[in-house]
Amino acid sequence: MESVIVRMEEDVKLKNSVLIVGLPGIGNVGKITADFLIESLKAKKLADVFSQHLPPQVLMNEDAYARLVRNELYYKKRKEGDLIFFTGDFQGLTSQGQYEICYKVLELGKKLDVKQIITLGGYQIGKLMEIPRVLGAYTSREFRDEVEKLGVIFSKNEPGGGIVGGAGLFLGIGMELFELPGICLMGETSGYFTDPKSAKQVTKVLVDYLKLGTDTSGLDERIKEIEDITNRMIESPPQEERKEDLGYFG
Repeated sequence: MESVIVRMEEDVKLKNSVLIVGLPGIGNVGKITADFLIESLKAKKLADVFSQHLPPQVLMNEDAYARLVRNELYYKKRKEGDLIFFTGDFQGLTSQGQYEICYKVLELGKKLDVKQIITLGGYQIGKLMEIPRVLGAYTSREFRDEVEKLGVIFSKNEPGGGIVGGAGLFLGIGMELFELPGICLMGETSGYFTDPKSAKQVTKVLVDYLKLGTDTSGLDERIKEIEDITNRMIESPPQEERKEDLGYFG
């Protein structure tokens, strides 16, 4: 089989499109944002992306129905310019896989008149934040100036190690090989668990930037669930070590 297979669900013509990439990653910030907007905007399924670079497994639902892992593309038509969302179950397992999936999706994006790329992700800081900041990176000064007005921070030393995975590759390959400018929006997150609070801050910037008019309060319930779990972990006293648990020490 080919290393990356795109199975189209619809044959549509899109105009002046924006490709929004929100894959699983640190704090799942990008995926939460993408999934929330896909549902809120009632975006339609465009394609499934299967690849041997994804984990060799199937996922099962509550009825034990199994399906092959995949990435997915959705679209939303708008007068202001159409939207394409790329999300899914996993990122590629290897560097080669990440590059090949990214390149294949961008090839399709060119055919769908993509003019701009927005990648979403988390920026791990190792601690909880009451109001996470949204940091940015860019390949177009025009786009940087626009989101900077919305509170996105472009810091010289953050993130210090660069942007890994899809959030970085789509930005880099998009500009270098497809001449597609873009920005990356990264929400601060502890990185210890799924972080809808960080995702909400990223979502708010994206909603304002694209003038979507979407209410982000739908993420509040998920935020409360995570905060409840965190509070229980903090309040729970450490269990007393039992002697039999240490029996293997000399």
